Amino acid sequence: MPHLHRSLRPQPHPVPGDARTIHSSGQSFEQLRQGCLQSRTLFEDADFPASNSSLFYSERPQVPFVWKRPGEIVENPEFVLGGATRTDICQGELGDCWLLAAIASLTLNQKALARVVPQDQGFGSGYAGIFHFQFWQHSEWLDVVIDDRLPTFRDRLVFLHSADHNEFWSALLEKAYAKLNGSYEALKGGSTMEAMEDFTGGVAETFQMREAPEDFYDILEKALKRGSLLGCSIDILDASESEARTHFGLIKGHAYTVTGLDQVNFQGRRIKLIRVRNPWGQVEWTGRWSDRMAFEDFKAHFDKVEICNLTPDALEDNALHKWEVTIHQGSWVRGSTAGGCRNFLDTFWTNPQIKLSLTERDEGQEGCTFLAALMQKDRRKLKRFGANMLTIGYAIYQCPDTNQDQDGHLSRDFFRYHASLARSKTFINLREVSGRFQLPPGDYVLIPSTFEPHQEADFCLRIFSEKRAVTRDLDENVDIDLPEPPKPTLQEEETEEEQQFQALFQRIAGEDMEVSAEELEYVLNAVLQKSKSLKFKKLSLLSCRNIISLMDTSGNGKLEFEEFRVFWDKLKHWMNLFLQFDVDKSGTMSSYELRTALKAAGFQLSGHLLQLVILRYTDESLQLDFDGYLNCLVRLENASRVFQALRIKNKDIIHLNINEFIALTMNI
Repeated sequence: MPHLHRSLRPQPHPVPGDARTIHSSGQSFEQLRQGCLQSRTLFEDADFPASNSSLFYSERPQVPFVWKRPGEIVENPEFVLGGATRTDICQGELGDCWLLAAIASLTLNQKALARVVPQDQGFGSGYAGIFHFQFWQHSEWLDVVIDDRLPTFRDRLVFLHSADHNEFWSALLEKAYAKLNGSYEALKGGSTMEAMEDFTGGVAETFQMREAPEDFYDILEKALKRGSLLGCSIDILDASESEARTHFGLIKGHAYTVTGLDQVNFQGRRIKLIRVRNPWGQVEWTGRWSDRMAFEDFKAHFDKVEICNLTPDALEDNALHKWEVTIHQGSWVRGSTAGGCRNFLDTFWTNPQIKLSLTERDEGQEGCTFLAALMQKDRRKLKRFGANMLTIGYAIYQCPDTNQDQDGHLSRDFFRYHASLARSKTFINLREVSGRFQLPPGDYVLIPSTFEPHQEADFCLRIFSEKRAVTRDLDENVDIDLPEPPKPTLQEEETEEEQQFQALFQRIAGEDMEVSAEELEYVLNAVLQKSKSLKFKKLSLLSCRNIISLMDTSGNGKLEFEEFRVFWDKLKHWMNLFLQFDVDKSGTMSSYELRTALKAAGFQLSGHLLQLVILRYTDESLQLDFDGYLNCLVRLENASRVFQALRIKNKDIIHLNINEFIALTMNI
């Protein structure tokens, strides 16, 4: 599930050729292979065992599958025969034609193919029953190791296979991708773009045919020349139309691959043609031009085209440019940063906020072009736990034009009175939502969100800009603004209320006029329960111990009356904030109200710290009472004042040895 500790911060763009080893042993593919060769054993992958758990999570096989290595299926297995081509891909008993279409496109780009399917492996010298493949995931390349045991029935591969039964690269690639996503069943249903991005690290753009630009043919031709991967499909109105065949031999709801474009002279005019491949290789277009289709027919019969641009260079339609890339990792966490879309004004402002500074105009243009792609992470892998794709999107706002610090998190009132300048085309339950924008130079704030509030997921936000753009997370700031402790009021300025609790304090404290935590608990509860406006049961002993830690200047573990008077002024301020932000006067405060109250009290916390506070002090309904609120504020101020006292001059750091650290944490 979402990782609480993960904050939103720019990530360096991955260096081509790097791939992180993720096998549980910590060993690389080559280390594992050498170990098997030395022990003369064939590799067995404990991370993805040859069992039903690797096949399905919600059903059992209808027939008994037998896991076999290629050498047990055929006499002379080959990894690749005559080069990896799109004819090597035949669909098996799994609804993953979207994956097959992506693999078919991948074979058209040898450089990209060699990255995903490393050539340092096979069934000849060095064979040890182990293979590896590389996939892009959320800003980095991963090296996925598998053994070569494949599910079979009657000595035939059950899932993806090659037309040549001696060739196994495509079946092993599908197994590695299934392992990456948790099981073979997790591969049922998907978007070709999803796999294309995982095969390339590229960024996808979607074109609805009815809204295609006039130069659409040129866009597709340019994309193919640049090695981009192209997919197309026909929409279905309901499940009954899935895989239905049209009069012209096309399959609805099926993922096709665009493999070529051409123009021919026919009857005195130029005819634009397009070549579309069905990964099944069985059901084909029966209209004009046979295997090649007239572009006008293509536009009439297909509904959607998806382009996966392999590198940022390929994103500019008119000229090649090196785009600037920034990647942010973040999380939507219930009660903290899962605010939902703008329809939910009370919580929308709590979503992660990324400041985007556009400073340089495009060549010959008034504006600055950038592409924003928001991806929800690991949802396919989490399907086995009942987690479906969330409906996601984003909105872009102009930064407020004020002289104040513009690096702070924008509040609810900002969104109440300001409309977005741009947004994703729609909120949709796809893995990724992307869009291309052109805005004037300036500062903007991008808000990624789920459609509904309180939905949790990790996400990755990629921003590609034609010219240099600066992005930063507005939730990373920690700014503590604590006033100097007020001086005790003079005796003649005391109010009647103060005189009453002084008498109570003196009666409880005795001659030394000092109270312990237990005595402070009695004093505060006696005074506060007389308040008609404040609804609460009672302050806890823990809160009172924390108050003494904050206010005890002498270090004797007790509170003198003068120390108590200083705290009383502070407490009255915090009480007023609680009453102010407990909007419904319920006597409790929501996690979202707490965020605003903390800022009003002088604590602007990072998203990560807010998550910790909410986990620590709110109940299952994300509410906290006055005691939890007071305990939280006391500890925050205590920690902040200790840090200020110990910080190195002109730096926001402190140095502690283990003894000092433990002494400090025990006191806070």
